[in-house]
Amino acid sequence: MKIALIGSGKIIMSALDALTQVQDIEVVALCVRASSIEKGKSICQQFSINKLYSDYEELLRDPQIEVVYIGLPNHLHYDYTYKALMADKHVICEKPFTPQWQQLQELVLLSHQRGLYLFEAITAIHTPGFQFIQQNMEKIGDIKVIQGNYSQYSSRYDDYLLGNVHAAFDPKQAGGALYDINLYNIYVLVALMGEPDSRHYICNKGHNGIDTSGVVTCQFGTTVATCTGAKDSASPGYFIIQGTKGYIRVEGAPSLCQSVEACIDGQVTKVSQNEHTNFMIFEFAFFRDQIASKQFVKCHELLELAIIVSKILTTSRNDVGIVFE
Repeated sequence: MKIALIGSGKIIMSALDALTQVQDIEVVALCVRASSIEKGKSICQQFSINKLYSDYEELLRDPQIEVVYIGLPNHLHYDYTYKALMADKHVICEKPFTPQWQQLQELVLLSHQRGLYLFEAITAIHTPGFQFIQQNMEKIGDIKVIQGNYSQYSSRYDDYLLGNVHAAFDPKQAGGALYDINLYNIYVLVALMGEPDSRHYICNKGHNGIDTSGVVTCQFGTTVATCTGAKDSASPGYFIIQGTKGYIRVEGAPSLCQSVEACIDGQVTKVSQNEHTNFMIFEFAFFRDQIASKQFVKCHELLELAIIVSKILTTSRNDVGIVFE
């Protein structure tokens, strides 16, 4: 699989580190802004990438490139993904797919029409920890309560309070706690439970109307769930599923499902991954295998999941009057 990466930020560096550890994926090109060309040259030298572009349209005309990985700010995802699909490139796009769920529906339809793979880069659902949760869900009886919390005091929050607004707190760039951090809780929740019967969002808003922290509540039949995400305060991360016969608990960030334990009828079983592992390895290996298989069933299932998550995000922020320009 021959892949090109778009961007030069932290997520691109993490992706490149992961790709050095995944067999049968070759990074053939990098695309950066013209103003970041020197940084791009340094990245290419560090990771032995032969081609460097500053023109995205030119990159898309490169016949060697099969897959495009988009690691850009949120508000650029739709446009860059659309252009890649129109150029007959498979796409792996960082979360969140698009600011509006209707935009995602358009991209999904386009990928179906052109026979292309389209994936959202969500780490948690491809990890052994998440697989452990799926294998033990039925064993804990009827699910009654689910709680997820992913809260980190943002390194950019102090700047934000002073009026220096970075992308993570900018409504023009589809920022905010819901899209940036609570999305991970919601993804794990929906991947396990499906589409909720109802949902509601309450949040704390900053000086420009963006949500700096908030809680999404969902109802699934007789199951109630809360997803908390904060960029203005900190808490140990966790994701807990409570059933009539036991519980399953993720310790740490729900985005990784790194350490998971199941207590079933008083017996505790635990799975834990090496804390130094780059967890993007799991998702890239999955994407590689799916594209190589030439089977679209799993891809389409994940796109249906992505649409549900995107719909929850869009309707939740609309409810509280958060406007993405």
